[in-house]
Amino acid sequence: MAALLTATAVHARTLIVYYSYTNNVESIVNELNSQIEADVVEIEPAEKGLDYAANNYAIGSAQIAAIRDNPDDAASYPAIDPVSVDLADYDCIIIGAPLWWSQMAAPLQTFLFQNGEAMAGKHIGLIVSSASSGISGVEADAKRLIPEGNFLSPSLWIRSSQTSDAKSLLEEWLKTINYNALISYIDNLPAESPERYTVYSLSGAQLLSEAESTANLTNGLYIINGKKTFISK
Repeated sequence: MAALLTATAVHARTLIVYYSYTNNVESIVNELNSQIEADVVEIEPAEKGLDYAANNYAIGSAQIAAIRDNPDDAASYPAIDPVSVDLADYDCIIIGAPLWWSQMAAPLQTFLFQNGEAMAGKHIGLIVSSASSGISGVEADAKRLIPEGNFLSPSLWIRSSQTSDAKSLLEEWLKTINYNALISYIDNLPAESPERYTVYSLSGAQLLSEAESTANLTNGLYIINGKKTFISK
């Protein structure tokens, strides 16, 4: 009999990174963390006691303008408290971001500016809180700061007035991005097997067929179709 593929179900690790001034994003993150298993990191400005809401959010507006004028200069980004996290430990990173003047909040941009390269190839989910403005500027900031990220679509926009409805909005979003399948994969797929199977990319392109070796595949997630169909890393 043809040997069966031996496999063990594994769950990828997820990190939630967020910044929250009005506590709307914090409430959303707390609800998200009750629905999924994840580590959580809160970004804190190094300078304490600033009243970002004063003078029509003048401080935040100035920080966003500085970044916009010189996005490649580290000095343009406001200082944040040191963050102790090894991004290599995570496959999926969910970013909780407030919107400031149509852009991502400046302290969170600082963290991504410092760590965006380490997020290359990882699944990136984006949750944005704002009063009314659209989130395209925040998405653009995230993709600029994490140029090699594998961004999940769609991003989730939770308006400030919808914060109390975060539970249902998050549940629906997690289903839409197929989160459970994303973080569950099959480990220990042998490089060669006498069983007939076909390997596809997640976009559906056929890569291997019959019993060809998987040794030449790059690291990533693939759909394996044989006696069973599953996602394998």
